[in-house]
Amino acid sequence: MMAMAVTLSFLLPLAGTLILAFSGGRLGALASSVVGVGSVGLAALATAWAMMAHSGGSEGITLWTWIAVEDFQPTIGLAVDGLALVMMSVITGVGFLIHLFAAWYMTGEEGITRFYAWMNLFVFSMMLLVLGDNLLLLFLGWEGVGLCSYGLIGYYYQGSANGWAAFKAFVVTRIGDVFLALGLFLIFMELGTLDIQQLLALAPQQWQEGSTTANLAALLVLGGALGKSAQVPLHTWLPDAMAGPTPVSALIHAATMVTAGVYLIARLNGLFLLAPDVLLLVGVIGAVSLLLAAFAALAQTDIKRVLAYSTMSQIGYMFVALGVGAFDAAIFHLVTHAFFKALLFLSAGAVIISCHHEQDMRRLGGLWRKLPVAYGGFLAGGAALVALPLVSAGFFSKDEILWQAMAADQTGLLIVGLLGAALTGIYTVRLILGTFHGEPGSDHARHPEPGTNPLTHHLPLIVLAVLSTFVGAWLYPGLGELFPDAPGEAAETGHTLLQVLAMGAAVAGLLLAAWLFLRQREWLTKKTGQGIGARLWTLWHHAWGFDALFDRVLVQPWQWVVKVLRVDLVNLVMNLPALLARALNAGLVKSQNGRMRNYALVMVLGATIILLALAVLPGGNA
Repeated sequence: MMAMAVTLSFLLPLAGTLILAFSGGRLGALASSVVGVGSVGLAALATAWAMMAHSGGSEGITLWTWIAVEDFQPTIGLAVDGLALVMMSVITGVGFLIHLFAAWYMTGEEGITRFYAWMNLFVFSMMLLVLGDNLLLLFLGWEGVGLCSYGLIGYYYQGSANGWAAFKAFVVTRIGDVFLALGLFLIFMELGTLDIQQLLALAPQQWQEGSTTANLAALLVLGGALGKSAQVPLHTWLPDAMAGPTPVSALIHAATMVTAGVYLIARLNGLFLLAPDVLLLVGVIGAVSLLLAAFAALAQTDIKRVLAYSTMSQIGYMFVALGVGAFDAAIFHLVTHAFFKALLFLSAGAVIISCHHEQDMRRLGGLWRKLPVAYGGFLAGGAALVALPLVSAGFFSKDEILWQAMAADQTGLLIVGLLGAALTGIYTVRLILGTFHGEPGSDHARHPEPGTNPLTHHLPLIVLAVLSTFVGAWLYPGLGELFPDAPGEAAETGHTLLQVLAMGAAVAGLLLAAWLFLRQREWLTKKTGQGIGARLWTLWHHAWGFDALFDRVLVQPWQWVVKVLRVDLVNLVMNLPALLARALNAGLVKSQNGRMRNYALVMVLGATIILLALAVLPGGNA
């Protein structure tokens, strides 16, 4: 029963993909939506079946042997434990709600069959990633979600900017994937296996804690995680990925794919515990990412880009938890973040479609009465994002991360986390006020067309809004038994103080935002329009200039090298004999023109040259 349920949970989306892909465009919009949404809905039911059939512990399901070359025999095998089931629930459960919302959002769009084919393939690839019992199968799913991300970001391929955004995401994430592939080669070379449970058992026997090999393997795996999870420095693709349809942003760039790096590090926790310096680096990178992204979110005007930088910031919190060894806290925040960030993106999508694809906050406003369902979604999702005390899911998971950082005596990470919480409150209030309050900034905002479909529009937003409250936190089963004890397990005091600090940081951010955007708006506008305020605003608006830096340091030098090597000098030298032979052949061909006078003239000239040579050269009289 268990094996059948798990197998169906990832094969059903694949079946949907095949039906849609081989339909040749003959399926109508309704049929494509039914296949696309239905396959993921059935996968969600199969996942629920698997959770009920799971008896605890870890269960292996081997479908068949994939490759058999001497000792290298990876299988198409599935490993089902608490972590896999939690990830499956997020992928299929939240994924189904996003697919259902897309049936409303994508109404009237061209290529709806292609859209659902990519979306179903993504769900299949993500399920393969979290269920694979070996790193090779995991890597196959890892590359699959990258391919689907490329196809979905560039869905509106008629616009060149969208194509470049897809290309950028593909290239930047491939950099991380190369590191991960090298890590897999190193692990297999040293341990002789890619089976996850076997390598976690062998690694402590083969490598000492802090050894060079352990550090190198962990660093390479971390490189792959940084690319997929959009952490510094491989983060620049995520904001541009907002070029895709909003359901794509909700599914791939908020709820699932960008958390793959978090899942990978948590799954390979034993490897990272053997490299404590690399594990601490994970936390430091997360802290830097969450702070830089929070400041960048303050200066965005596109509602989806605000949410994109917010996603990067929240994943930074997950990396902080991983960095202090609180793997369960990281997965806890992964789950709650999937709920409230999917809600925020879908609510943003409702605003965008209702306002005729307008997503600039400066041209929105005054929508809270006209779009009550979307407004409610923003309030519920925003409350969870800022970790509103006690009532929101985000409070419980973020509080756990900050507590673990405090218990681990990582004061720097704790301070960054508290500052990030305050900044989150500021940009969230700015987002909600700029979108829903004040005077409308355009005719699109004055005359929106609210979604009225209770099934495809209202239901996903309402369910996700409920899950973004404390209900979503209660549903998390807790996976502490799967991971080593977190620092907070041994700490006896200080949790209450930490909760007060966390609540104070969130409330301080909200109060400061209310003061700035309600009482001091003119002063703020003046300060950000001139002097150092304007320069800071520009710097944050361009996300600290990483794109410009990479363009100068990497892209432009590479383009110069390509131009220089456009004419390959080595190849030119190697081709000289052939070019010379072709030139001589061409001359000889032209001389054979069939004219007797020319032949006679050539014979006379040749005889004359020979006689002159005999007369002039030494010994010519001989």
